[in-house]
Amino acid sequence: MSRVRGGHNFYQIRLSDEPITASRKGVDILVALDRESVVLHEKELSDIGIVVYDSSTFREKQDQPHFFDVPLLNIAIESGGEKITVNTVATGAILGMLGLGTDKFVEILSDTLGKKGEDIFHANKKAALAGYDFAVENCLRCNFALPGLAGHNMLIGVNEAIGLGAIGSGCRLYSAYPMTPSTGIMLTIASKAKEYGIVVEQAEDEIAAINMAIGASFAGVRAMTGTSGGGFALMVEGLSLAAMTETPIVIALAQRPGPATGLPTRTEQAELLFALHAGHGEFPRVIFAPGSPEQAFSLTNKAFDLSQKYQIPVFILTDQYLADSQWTYDRFNLDGLTYRDYRLVEPQLEGSAEYKRHMLTETGISPFAIPCASRYLVVTDSDEHDEEGHLVEDGSTRRRMVQKRLFNKMPLIRDEIASPLVYGESRPDIVVVGWGSTFGIIKGAMKALSGTTKIAMLHFSEIFPFPSGQSFDYVEFLRKAKVTVCIEQNATGQFARLMRTETGFEFSGTINRYDGRPFMVEELIGEINAYVKRL
Repeated sequence: MSRVRGGHNFYQIRLSDEPITASRKGVDILVALDRESVVLHEKELSDIGIVVYDSSTFREKQDQPHFFDVPLLNIAIESGGEKITVNTVATGAILGMLGLGTDKFVEILSDTLGKKGEDIFHANKKAALAGYDFAVENCLRCNFALPGLAGHNMLIGVNEAIGLGAIGSGCRLYSAYPMTPSTGIMLTIASKAKEYGIVVEQAEDEIAAINMAIGASFAGVRAMTGTSGGGFALMVEGLSLAAMTETPIVIALAQRPGPATGLPTRTEQAELLFALHAGHGEFPRVIFAPGSPEQAFSLTNKAFDLSQKYQIPVFILTDQYLADSQWTYDRFNLDGLTYRDYRLVEPQLEGSAEYKRHMLTETGISPFAIPCASRYLVVTDSDEHDEEGHLVEDGSTRRRMVQKRLFNKMPLIRDEIASPLVYGESRPDIVVVGWGSTFGIIKGAMKALSGTTKIAMLHFSEIFPFPSGQSFDYVEFLRKAKVTVCIEQNATGQFARLMRTETGFEFSGTINRYDGRPFMVEELIGEINAYVKRL
């Protein structure tokens, strides 16, 4: 994780010859670049675990058999590099311990360091090879068996996937104020801005950011903003402005522990109800919560499509855990990408020569012209307005406009929401349910338990409006199970409460974590087993 306050930092890498979706607690190789890494993580070693360390840095040699002393600093300096290249030496040593070779790593060094000069690249290459050779010759306990490398895959995180999904959906303006953990979305889009003709604006604050996006959207381009909880608190007035003017906008809300600054570099799922109820007045919105980069990519595309089609705000909820995680894919499926242009340059209105921005229709969707790109005058107002967009005070118009914006649109929007994904037994004894970032963790735990327990999981990534259940009656599926458990990274079970409100269904129990840390697979297995024992 990123550590804005300093302190210990670490990164866990898990690899397998089978698809994996979450981190595990047991560590096979611990690379300790400082003493604190040993103190904090030695207890996490597996039965075959090894600590790679440099005794010259620790100023003492460890005699335990699970410690492997690699002179990282000396190798770095002797290779012609500086102290900073000890991480290159360590990576080479790990590849030697795993027997994976160095060819791919040298390619990566060339791609990333070649532009800094040949001397820097060759020093790092020499350091990597020296670290590799040392491990091959000296690691007596390296009995790891790996099937080999899989070739060139894509390593991608959720922030990058959202950014690419926005680009693929025709986004032409992204405005935001940097805030952990949403900033990666802005950086991804900015890296492609020149190539795809996108304006990326770092606003002076979140109020300006959302208003810029609303203005751009009103003017005819697809626009998006992103923030985290504290920043979204400032955006709420703009959210209601978008709703009243029926201006499409996509908002990425990356959750982290609150209130206030909370734990700015930790994770939580405590802003679901905030996104659902934010804004003054009653108006439709859509909330998506992807559980993987692949879901993030496709749901961002769907967010843009629905926001344009129904002229509403659409949220994409992520969190710090997802922002910090990277997954391996061969490729994303681009066949499902949708781009429909709902904006009218020259509206063709049957039986009428005039244009009404907020025309009353059975669907609640009014003709959507672009200002100055049409012969029609486009008028709207943040006050309640009539069909032409001029402000009004009378009660009858108010009722018709609320009906149009809310009640006419909502049934149609609900029909667009997909049912939850279901994995596991078709007639399970226990069903575990999650939303958003818990997808991979729950899937990993369910897979481990499936050999001994009749278990299934439901994962909700399209959360509001709540799925109608027409294609899959998930409520009935839950009712047939003996035990149902909702798993969330918040203290009050926000999704479980929403489920009860929307469907009347109440879970047998809940598993909640709210210490800022994500679940690990083993931890979640233990929690679920407590419910399995009730069967």
